[in-house]
Order: sequence, then C-alpha cells, then structure tokens
Amino acid sequence: MRILTASDHALLVEASDLDEAMRLNLAWEGVPGIVERIPGARTVLVRFDPVRVSAADLSAVLAATEIDTAHPPGTGEVTVPVRYDGEDLDEAASLLGVSAEELVNRHLAADWRVAFSGFAPGFGYVVSSDPLFDVPRRSSPRTRVPAGSVALAGQFTGVYPRESPGGWQLIGRTDAVMWDIERNPPALLSPGTAVRFAQVREAARLEGGHPGRNGDDPTRARRVAAQHSATDADGLGFGAGVAVEVVRPSLQLLVQDAGR
Repeated sequence: MRILTASDHALLVEASDLDEAMRLNLAWEGVPGIVERIPGARTVLVRFDPVRVSAADLSAVLAATEIDTAHPPGTGEVTVPVRYDGEDLDEAASLLGVSAEELVNRHLAADWRVAFSGFAPGFGYVVSSDPLFDVPRRSSPRTRVPAGSVALAGQFTGVYPRESPGGWQLIGRTDAVMWDIERNPPALLSPGTAVRFAQVREAARLEGGHPGRNGDDPTRARRVAAQHSATDADGLGFGAGVAVEVVRPSLQLLVQDAGR
C-alpha cells in the first residue's frame, strides 16, 4: 500500500487492488482517532481527528496493518429478492458466453460482498469471486433506469436506488429499498456487507417487519413511491425551478448533466 496526505485531517491509502482495499477498509474499524473511512475501487480515504492522533502516528498504524486473506471480514448480511426479467438479460448472457439460465443460476450461487458505494446514495458496488461476471456497460446508456433495477457492469452487480440515467446491463428488479434516511445505516448495501440474491417468481418484495424495508406498510410504500416519481421531463429528479447550492464542497465534487 501507499499512504498519501490528502489534507490536514485525511490520508489517502492506495491499495494494490480492489480486494486489498476492501480488506484494509474493514480492518481499520475501531482504530482510535479515525473519524470516517471512504473506500473506493483501489483506495481508502481515511479521515481522522488531528486532536486525537497525528498524521504520522496514524500512518504508522495503517502501514502496520496485517490482513487475513483467508477469512474476509464483513459487516452483516443482506438478502435481496430479485425477479430476473431484465431487458438486457439475454444480451448480457450472450456477452458472457452463457445462457440466460446459467447467468441467473451463477448470480444466485455466487458469494457477493459490497466493495464500496458511489454514483448515488444507496448504490453499492457489489463484487463476487466468480470470474464470469465481467461484462461491459451498454454502448448507449439509458436516460431512465427504473428504481430497483438489478444490473451488471464490469465485475460488479448494482441495484439502482432510484430512477436515474444509467448504462449498466439490466438483468432483473427488486422492491428492496436501497436508501432510507430513517434507517440506520440509511444504505441497505453498505461497504463490507455480504449480499445474497434470492430468486422470486412474482413480486420481488422483501418480507415485512424488517427495519428499513417496505413490507406491507402502505404509508411507507406511498412515501417511497413519491420520492421515486418526483422527476421532471429530463428524468433527473428535480422539479421546475429547483436549484442546487453547493454549501461546502467535498474532496472531489462532480456536477453531471443528463449526458452522463
């Protein structure tokens, strides 16, 4: 690994690959002085409290970390019910050189884990050890991908938390709520979480009674539906006359238009 100074209260750790980044991120859980860890595909941004620990001391602790390559750490498990009827299922299977049935069976059988989050609140990049899953994005992205769409791109599976543009290969759909600010944590698929996909034939809905899930609560279902349907003509999720004000920019702030 390589440790770089990102600011007076943050270090950027460059890992050798995605697997090392995932393991390092989880291995640093509970390290004194660390305020937040933000994993990426090859990096982990470590924010710390300079009053509690110096950058030099924390760098030494991080550099001395030993990771267990045989037993990946985790932060719980989530089961996501999926109806495999995506528009791109046959095309994705063809690109991978298998039948649609085999693609679904291997997607169900694989051990998946959330590597990191990005793109939109609640969008987890979920990876498995099955080498089959390395599929290119669509050559032409869609302007609107329905909320709950289960999709493939590269080595990742992702679930769109709300309606948005997107270029991933759609293989199914779920009613699982990916992002709910009333849940702790708000993201259903947070980094380190083990994920199991379960096939359903009719309604791809999680069973009621679990915190942060739709269940049979009509009020909650209406609220989530209203959040997903509040889109304008461009499908970007903003009503007429609404503006975005950047109050405090982050390390890297991107403002993207419909072309993305």
